[in-house]
Amino acid sequence: MDFAYSPRVDALRAQLNAFMSVHVLPVNAAFQHALEQGRFPIEALEPIKAAAKREGLWNLFLPALRDNEPGTRLSNLEYAPLAEIMGRVFWASEAFNCSAPDTGNMEILHMFATPEQRTKWLDPLLHGEIRSCIGITEPDVASSDPTNLQTTIIRDGDHYVVNGRKWFTTGALHPNVKFCIVMGLSDTRADANPHNRHSMIIVPLDTPGVRVIRNLPIMQHFAPEGHCEVAYENVRAPAANILGEEGKGFALAQARLGPGRIHHCMRSIGQCEVALELMCARAIERKAFGKHLSEYANIQDWIAESRMEIDQARLYVLRAAAMMDLHGNKAARTEVSAIKVVVSRMQTRILDRAIQVFGAKGLTNDTPLAFFWTWGRALRFIDGPDEVHNRVVARAELRKHKER
Repeated sequence: MDFAYSPRVDALRAQLNAFMSVHVLPVNAAFQHALEQGRFPIEALEPIKAAAKREGLWNLFLPALRDNEPGTRLSNLEYAPLAEIMGRVFWASEAFNCSAPDTGNMEILHMFATPEQRTKWLDPLLHGEIRSCIGITEPDVASSDPTNLQTTIIRDGDHYVVNGRKWFTTGALHPNVKFCIVMGLSDTRADANPHNRHSMIIVPLDTPGVRVIRNLPIMQHFAPEGHCEVAYENVRAPAANILGEEGKGFALAQARLGPGRIHHCMRSIGQCEVALELMCARAIERKAFGKHLSEYANIQDWIAESRMEIDQARLYVLRAAAMMDLHGNKAARTEVSAIKVVVSRMQTRILDRAIQVFGAKGLTNDTPLAFFWTWGRALRFIDGPDEVHNRVVARAELRKHKER
């Protein structure tokens, strides 16, 4: 496989880097300050979104973008290096309408929405007019196996009634959020096929019975847009809001997660690049015991190992993206699981080294290092824990040997 960036991608990378320098980095400090105060600065973001749309840096993540939809159609392999650039500033992806969980929601709405659902929910998402969230994970079951989910979505005439509790619903407190795609049991029979019992339904967040219980911290960090625990108490959603077919929620969830894992990994690689740059700058300018830190062998080892690990991980992710483009999401399942483990573990290692080089300052919010470390650790759960992905890789490897 040839992973050299095409002239088109090189041009987009240059354009995106320039855009970040002109529009994103100058407001980053003020943006971060607002987030630390518990406020999402939507007024600062909207002009940047408008500029990104004008420059064609919009909806870059969606390979199946139709001609009448706003954005620039790219393959997964083409988009991956752009996600890396966006990931260098944690909030930047939203400026290009490329942030989770909207990306995954737009993917499945693109594949499965009815014409009415497209008009009401997908089109405003594609235009960046609203935000959305996804309700899958639950606090009371091992949600790494989606067949365990216990929230119910039961048909009652022209409606479905939703009852249950979800958590880590990212974006549920965003100023522009309008709906959640909720996954739950639509067939409660104990002997039903476990992979055909669940459905997904679109639930507007202003529906009676939807209640945000609390905003959960991730490693003591509170996001103003929320990683929320949400209760659904006799919530009545129109039957027209069911996504795809009743009982096919498990398949929809799998279809949604593949590309999103590549996006997460490439954004993480961008954060690791920032960490390495900061580590090198700090090592060159800082002295301890009469020598610059960069003169110590152990610091040189950390820098070298970080460079090699980043480059190895990037190639692995690009390979997974290429496989997805060539053979489809399902064919790349093992590779996507592998990169999910490799990149999240790499991020915590590299950020740990960078924090150590910075000393106590690395623990503060004077640099992005502490936050990037927490996010790397969280990614070992987000979109599936390491153990589940290791199991996927191991089963694929063992299957090869059994077939010999």
